[in-house]
Amino acid sequence: MLYFLRIVLLLVPQLIQLVMTFFQEHIGEFYALCTAIFWTATALAFESASLKVGSLSVNIIRLVLGFLFLSLFSLIYRGSFFPSDANLYQWTWLSVSGLIGFVLGDLFLFKSYTMIGSRFAMLIMALVPPLAAFFGFLILKERIDYLNYLGMILTIGGIAIAIISRGENGTRYTLKLPVKGILFAFGGAAGQALGLVLSKLGMKNYDPFAATQIRIIAGTAGFVLLVSIMRRWKRVFEAVLHYKAMIAIMTGSFFGPFLGVSFSLLAVAHTETGIASTIMAIVPVLILVPAVVFYHQKVTLYEIIGAVISVLGVTIFFVL
Repeated sequence: MLYFLRIVLLLVPQLIQLVMTFFQEHIGEFYALCTAIFWTATALAFESASLKVGSLSVNIIRLVLGFLFLSLFSLIYRGSFFPSDANLYQWTWLSVSGLIGFVLGDLFLFKSYTMIGSRFAMLIMALVPPLAAFFGFLILKERIDYLNYLGMILTIGGIAIAIISRGENGTRYTLKLPVKGILFAFGGAAGQALGLVLSKLGMKNYDPFAATQIRIIAGTAGFVLLVSIMRRWKRVFEAVLHYKAMIAIMTGSFFGPFLGVSFSLLAVAHTETGIASTIMAIVPVLILVPAVVFYHQKVTLYEIIGAVISVLGVTIFFVL
């Protein structure tokens, strides 16, 4: 027994060294995996909050909180609380990007949470990379090859498998989700994809954290106008006083606009963009775990297969 313990004690330092070496060599992939986990937590938190106080209130509150988190980080990272060093070109395109991505895209996405749930909404959000490629082709003249089209087809096919169910007679196939909820999720994907392309157009060599601040400022202004027109300020103030909803919103804001964005940039900085983007795109698969374990939701085999095929489509889209 003593001899065995000596062997173990001799092997432990070597094992720790191997783990540390592996971690250092794949730190970018680790950051990307953390990003996917953070975005999964964000989706679940915002779904919970949206069901309690409404998607509009959640959107404006989480943008304000996200801006504060990012601004404090920017103050430490860049020495500036506000993105005052951006030029007019950057302010213009990044603001347009924020209005489309945060106001239209996220408003549709959060609304879909209340109709089809975060699990299916995030699955449909797997369309963001193919849609971003399409908008990039139209706006930035970026190239789309045959493998990109294959990735798009697999992604769309995987989503279709997950959201279409077989009827009782075994021959007729129908949507298992409300059409309105699917359209809202698709609108969220389109808005985020277009916002991403426009942010690339406006950011150029500008600091990505400061660029995100500008996008959030524009998004907040858009929601302020929208809430004013719809006369929903009373609901927003009620949401602020809703303890459980605010806990969920603060959690989602911390893991999403702050940690999610930060770790995604760290991932891209330490590994190839294609590898990082692929790992970050596994949210539709990761979200199945808490859905089953914590929320006791029933997940069918077709939903699992569809989620895996969608992620495979995104993988082909980025890596090959």
